[in-house]
Amino acid sequence: MAMHELSYTDARPRMKPGDVVAFSGKSDFSEIIKMVTFSEVSHVGVILQTQIADHANGRFFNQIIEAGTVRGFSGVNISRFSERLDEYHGAMWWLPIKTDLRANAEAHKSFYNFLFGHAEARTGYDLPQALKSAADMFDQGAFGMNGPFYNKEDFSRFFCSELVAAGLERAGVTGSVNASEVTPIDLCRWSIYEDDYYLLKPDTDGAKPVITRHNRMDPSGWNV
Repeated sequence: MAMHELSYTDARPRMKPGDVVAFSGKSDFSEIIKMVTFSEVSHVGVILQTQIADHANGRFFNQIIEAGTVRGFSGVNISRFSERLDEYHGAMWWLPIKTDLRANAEAHKSFYNFLFGHAEARTGYDLPQALKSAADMFDQGAFGMNGPFYNKEDFSRFFCSELVAAGLERAGVTGSVNASEVTPIDLCRWSIYEDDYYLLKPDTDGAKPVITRHNRMDPSGWNV
């Protein structure tokens, strides 16, 4: 399980729908998320792939879908990934999903329908749930009951890792999970990826952060 540097030119034809992109942002909110989750990861999105119909040679471009503030809208956004990579201030990683976990055709349809449906509906961003999900230390209350920061699954609005986790669940990549309790670093630590992951863009200061405990945790622990 190792990180490698890779240019987007080389990564682009290898990226597949469902692959996760992790971000390490520089905004105040990103720094808060990294601080309370004890990690370098502040945000996640998931790759979609669209064929360019005018070309018979099968050329395509990658899209990313994410819940966040992009070009003035706070909610579920779809962007061309190359443009998102160019404009982002911070580090970005590509986490390829294991080949044997990739969904069958029917599950892929569910994955696309779920994500595109929320993008078309312009489902808004859920800041309160994002903050509560990050406060994992307060999830467990007395006598085995849920604590005050526990999130019940609710898809009326989304934060970033909630959207990606829910999409991957529908793609058959995970079992049943409570997507509303998944933080960005939780998602990166799930054991659903190929062994190697890739730094597509270093931090703005040239640093090359790593994702600690990448690909080591069973997602079934998030099924309550």
